[in-house]
Order: sequence, then structure tokens, then C-alpha cells
Amino acid sequence: MLAGGQGFGIQPAIVDQIAGQIEAVHNLGIEIGIVIGGGNIFRGLSDEASGMERASADYMGMLATVLNALALQNRLEQRGVHSRVQSAIEMMELAEPYIRRKAIRHLEKGRVVIFAAGTGNPYFSTDTAAALRAMEMHADIILKGTKVDGIYDKDPERHSDALKYEELTYFQVLEKGLKVMDATAITLCMDNKLPVIVFSLHEKENLIRLMKGDVIGTLVH
Repeated sequence: MLAGGQGFGIQPAIVDQIAGQIEAVHNLGIEIGIVIGGGNIFRGLSDEASGMERASADYMGMLATVLNALALQNRLEQRGVHSRVQSAIEMMELAEPYIRRKAIRHLEKGRVVIFAAGTGNPYFSTDTAAALRAMEMHADIILKGTKVDGIYDKDPERHSDALKYEELTYFQVLEKGLKVMDATAITLCMDNKLPVIVFSLHEKENLIRLMKGDVIGTLVH
């Protein structure tokens, strides 16, 4: 998402647009934790990482999420939204170390918390980090903002006849092999009865509409 039309790196206008959506939700008094990916800079499972040891590639991907987290924090702070970056990999000069009770306290004080560096461990995806942090924060729901407006039976960008699902169970996602979140993340959500909504972040009002109860994207529960 953060790469915009250029396909890589960080496009400031996109970061600002996402920050604006978060600000609108924050102004409703809703507590927000954000888990951010790093695929616009480096993805562990990619052609660029081929030939690399998986653990090293994954660590590089985690560091990429820190860059994105700092970019988003900067835009939020410019909009007057107080935020904190907590990193699962310790880097004291850039971000707080991830401490669960401290993160909960930030949320209680009305700060947006951005969780960077995934889980801090290789072989775990950003989706799994999102599921883990959501459960640790006692979140009500995971909102997964993507480039597409929900979950389809096949890639809608490649297949014009792709079918969109309005609602799915966790088991259906696993059974159908739908690639919206990896199996570990879906299983974690299923075991803890944590619902997930997959929606498009391209539409500027979608996040605030979801918070106001509009039916958008695909619900997994």
C-alpha cells in the first residue's frame, strides 16, 4: 500500500492518506493498534530474497517494517495524533521495545500504537504478528487493509470472473486455501474467536465507515 503507484519504497501522499483515515477513527475515541508490513521495501519470501537464508531474509523484512512504522508515526504526529512505535526487535534510539502492559497503557491514554518488526522472530508473517498483538491488546476485531475490497475465490486483478465472499468462517478460509492471511494467523484468530474484516484501504472513507457500522469487505468469523 505505502508504495503507491511506484511499486516500491514509500510514497508520502499514500502515507498521509492512511494517516488521515486513522486520525478520523481516533477522533471517535476508538483505541487503535497498528501492525504494519514491509513488503514495499523488502519481503522475505520474494524473488529478491531467493538464495538467501530464510531467517536472514525475514529479519531484513522486519527491519523494513520499522521504516514504515516511523514514516506513519511522523505523519500521525504532524496531524496532532499522539503515537508510539513499539518494536519487537530492540532499537532504543528509534522505537520503544515492545512491552505489552506499556502498549495497553498507551492505548488507554488515547495514543495510537504502531507495532513494528513483526513478532521479532523469523518464519512468522506480519499477519501472525497482527493476530498475536490483537489478542495481547484484547482487541475487538482485526481490520486488514489491503489493495482489494475483500476476499475472492481467486485473484480479482487477474481474473474478471473472480467471486467475492461477503462472509466466511475461519475453517472455510483454511479449507479453500484462500491466501488472505496465512494459516497460522487464521488459526490463532479461530482459537481465540477474534473476527477479521478484510477491506480496501484505497477507498479513503472505508476505515471510518467500518467504524460506523457500514458493511464493507469480507468478514471472517
